[in-house]
Amino acid sequence: MREKKPMEEVYNFLPPKIQWLMKINAGEHMAHAEEIRLRLNKPLIISGSGWDSFITEKGDLTKDEKKAYFTTIEDIKKASEIIQGFSVYSFGEELKNGYITIPGGHRVGISGRAVIENGNVKTIKDISFINYRIAKEVLGAADKVIPYIITSQSSVFNTLIISPPQCGKTTLLRDIIRQLSNGLEARNIVGFKIGLVDERSEIAACFLGGPRNEVGIRTDVLDACPKSLGIIMMIRSMSPDIIATDEIGRKEDADALMEGASAGVKIIATMHGSDIEDLHKKIELQKIHGDFFERIIILGKSKGVGTIEKIYDREGRALYLNT
Repeated sequence: MREKKPMEEVYNFLPPKIQWLMKINAGEHMAHAEEIRLRLNKPLIISGSGWDSFITEKGDLTKDEKKAYFTTIEDIKKASEIIQGFSVYSFGEELKNGYITIPGGHRVGISGRAVIENGNVKTIKDISFINYRIAKEVLGAADKVIPYIITSQSSVFNTLIISPPQCGKTTLLRDIIRQLSNGLEARNIVGFKIGLVDERSEIAACFLGGPRNEVGIRTDVLDACPKSLGIIMMIRSMSPDIIATDEIGRKEDADALMEGASAGVKIIATMHGSDIEDLHKKIELQKIHGDFFERIIILGKSKGVGTIEKIYDREGRALYLNT
């Protein structure tokens, strides 16, 4: 597997002081960082899988919070200005969801005082907490699962990836898309036309219409569009062999997936959860509780982020168990 180094993309959206502290600490620990957290008047923290550390005034790592650099109001203001300067539209619209997606597919979570209008969040003011979630593009992440999702007729199974947060489901989905789109020479598969509905702009990480991440040569991307609308739009406009999308969970998502399947399109999707039982607990997805998904992949962290824990068939039989 080959992993890209995404830190330079994130550095560009950090306030100057914190950017400097991060860069002088750009050693092995930064290569494994998953989050950078700014909390007003609190220690600056970087964290990864099962670890976190404070950053000192000199840019060193420490476990002693008394030696940590404390995030200032100026840091928060500068960070907000930089993110807003990237895209006024994205800042205004995406902020309603509590996060902004920046180039590279990295997600910047924002908290503060919610402004409510007609029962919905209109915006967030008095921003005091910012979390940079670092997206990792790992080419080859899907090598282990590809044999399980290809049929004997050189098609693909309807596939669902179930994973707790920060266990690599988007990374896995992205590489599945890339490999199926480019083709699989060893299996004599030229490649599939894939319609990617990238509601959160995290999979392809489009910027000015072009994907920043590698999603394959036969992949068409509908960026920042709700899945329930985008799936139908893709089917009608781009004639895909496969529809791929991230984090299903609403009734509207299930309806759109069923419509796609009835049109003969294969589905590859992800959802939050820890095992197959979590799919059956989601009332909103009851239409696809049965044998809709022919392969269900469970991710975890037992051997590090992105561990393939289990793979089930449509009857719930285990095809693969991590031992």
